[in-house]
Amino acid sequence: MCTTELGEFARRKGDFAKRDVKLIGVSVDPVYSHRRWSDDIAETQGTGLNYPLVGDENRTVADLYGMIHPNAIETATVRTVFVIGPDKKVKLTLTYPANVGRNVDEILRVIDALQLSSEHAVSTPVNWRLGDDVIISPALSDDEARERFPKGFRTLKPYLRLTPQPKSEH
Repeated sequence: MCTTELGEFARRKGDFAKRDVKLIGVSVDPVYSHRRWSDDIAETQGTGLNYPLVGDENRTVADLYGMIHPNAIETATVRTVFVIGPDKKVKLTLTYPANVGRNVDEILRVIDALQLSSEHAVSTPVNWRLGDDVIISPALSDDEARERFPKGFRTLKPYLRLTPQPKSEH
């Protein structure tokens, strides 16, 4: 339910700020209803909205981003998280059915992985968490990998070399 999710994003706003990430919500409901909704969120979740919630009554943003399900009522948005990078390009979309709540921990994990991989020539393996080993890009030769990753690496396959996670700026 959106009310619980918006409250959790508000509660965790500091976790996003530490990563230099700004939160913005988009709703096809009118702006005047957001004030009441923010009060409901504060009452039921312990934190009201503390980030912008865009009123998209004309569905301009929702249509541009494909957030309206073709077989649903006009105000039933497809609940999607968009991670947009500093270059203004969409880096990730996570779409949830209306009956499944979003997982803020997973969204933060994905942001950590995206930021790490944008700073270093690495990818993250399945179930990766901050501090876990990462995969060195196959585009790097072993010599380049030794230079970039002085802690070393272990080769499981020529395309699968693991190294301790490098330091991230975030």
